Amino acid sequence: MTFVRWGIPPLLISTVMFIWAVSLLPAGPARLAGIGVCALLWLFIVNFFRNPNRTPEGDARTVIAAADGVIADITEVDQAEFIDGPAVRIGIFLNVFDVHVNRSPIEGTVAFARYEPGRFLDARHPDVSHENESNTLGIEVRAAVCPDQRILLRQLSGLIARRIVCTHGVGDELGRGEMYGMIKFGSRTEIWLPKGRHRLLVAVGQRVRCGETAMAELLAPGELP
Repeated sequence: MTFVRWGIPPLLISTVMFIWAVSLLPAGPARLAGIGVCALLWLFIVNFFRNPNRTPEGDARTVIAAADGVIADITEVDQAEFIDGPAVRIGIFLNVFDVHVNRSPIEGTVAFARYEPGRFLDARHPDVSHENESNTLGIEVRAAVCPDQRILLRQLSGLIARRIVCTHGVGDELGRGEMYGMIKFGSRTEIWLPKGRHRLLVAVGQRVRCGETAMAELLAPGELP
């Protein structure tokens, strides 16, 4: 278990604030109660920014979960950017207690990147995918893994999440299971796969683990789903 670097500033700031708040309370039961509340909040922050070690399931062609959470929906779309054709969108809802780092579901090169400002609807709202603040990466899958394959990753803010972190851009290489960012405090992550070019391995309502759970198996041209 490690602690992501993006959690260091909020942890330091909250530590100072908690100590200051407790010092203002009168000695006795009130201060003891304040210490208890602040300790729970401090532990919540530590827990939120954890980054556990994960072992990916499947082989190099297996698309693994880009986030911890629950599969909220699996939707077919007629046209997806970057994929340039029909696609299947898999939405993962993260609550505030899930691990919030994002990991690449496959090995490849970032060939498309776009940040889009937007609203902060609840991550379970039906319009969240095209209304909320988002960051999108398009990955060209390494040909040696599966030729002529593209997938899209989208980080979406939520009602509480107000900052998306992404460390990679166009031209960067991503390894399968490599961390590329996080979304702070409750959110949604989406994986878009070309329709007919994969075998789906998950279902709505299933809980998945970032960098570990097998989501789909990519198919080479000519292979049937």
